[in-house]
Order: sequence, then structure tokens, then C-alpha cells
Amino acid sequence: MNLLAVSDAESPLIYSANIKKRFHDIDVAISCGDLSYFYLEYIISTLDIPLYYVRGNHAKEMEYGCGGGVRTAPWGGINLHGKVIRDKDSGLILSGIQGCIRYNQGDYQYSQQEMWLQVIKLVPSFLLNKIRFGRFLDIFVTHASPWGIHDQTDRAHHGVKAFLWLIKVFQPRFHLHGHIHIYSPTTVRETQLGDTMIHNVYCYRELSFDFPSKSST
Repeated sequence: MNLLAVSDAESPLIYSANIKKRFHDIDVAISCGDLSYFYLEYIISTLDIPLYYVRGNHAKEMEYGCGGGVRTAPWGGINLHGKVIRDKDSGLILSGIQGCIRYNQGDYQYSQQEMWLQVIKLVPSFLLNKIRFGRFLDIFVTHASPWGIHDQTDRAHHGVKAFLWLIKVFQPRFHLHGHIHIYSPTTVRETQLGDTMIHNVYCYRELSFDFPSKSST
């Protein structure tokens, strides 16, 4: 299975007339936030694939564009925030939480305690997945990073303690996040924690992995 994960910055390789040629083998797209709805819709419409997303801390309640009217969400996108969803075509199990740690009065910001509450609400669905499908979760999608992994010292970019706990306990194959911008090629953007590979997908990342067909999940 091939994933296209995007976050925080638009790529000219994606917002291009050559997108179908460049990303012809992508099965699923995932957005970790802070990208315009129109950019996400371009991915959905040109690649004709499902796109799952969470909102970042800079997301707007509404977006306006010429000829397209008002958007309160990307048309055709599937919001993962606070949900556990099994993709109907692939059988892939995804879950997500939007926003970041609160640092001012902006939208989509939460205290560590509020993040804990959101994570705990997902646990019953994870346990049911383990019974039904033999695993809790395949991909955990967030905007913020986990506590102590890829995060930064300023409050706006603190990691989330509850995300670290979720990864350690439920061991998804991937944790995908954004929020932490990449300005240097030496910045660490991949970290293995147990069975989980944590990716900072700033701008975009292509990920490939073996995944059983729907009939065997």
C-alpha cells in the first residue's frame, strides 16, 4: 500500500499538472493539518483517492475561493478527529486528533488534560478492533507531535503526552504528524518507538508498506 501524507506547506510537486503522473500509485492520502481545503480537494479530485484529515491549529472555520463558494471542510475529505475509521476499500484502520497544545486563545488548541480526554475516548473502539480484526489501529494521525519526539521547547510546539501513551500501548504501524516545520536537512523526522514508526510529514511524505487485502483483515 502507498500513502501520500501532507502537512503545513504546499508542494509544487503536488499542486501541479503532473500530479497524476508523479503520484499515480498512491492508494490513500492523509493530511496532518494546516493546509487549505482547496489544496486537499485538488489531491482528492486529481488522484481520485480517499483523503483522511485532521485540522491544524491554524485552520480556518471557513475558506473562500473564486468559483467554488464557501468551504467549512474539504469537499470529499474524511475528518478523522475523535474517530476510529476502517477504510472500506483497503481495510486500513485510522484514527486522529486535531490541533496542538494551547499556547494562546486560538482555535484547535487544547491543554494536556483535554488531549488525554480525547485519547481516552478512542480506547473502546481500539479494543473492539483488536477483537474483530486482530489489531487496535494501523495509522494514528495528528497535527501535533508526541511528547518528547520531534517536538520543540516553545509552548506552541510542545508534544502531547497522551499521544506518547497511545503509541506505547496500542502500537499503530504509523503515527503521522505535522506542526513541526523542517528548515534543515539534519532535522530528525522519523523515529521508531516499539512497533510504531513516527513520521513528521511536513510538506509531504510518501510511505509504502505491506498490508493484507481487505478479504484477509
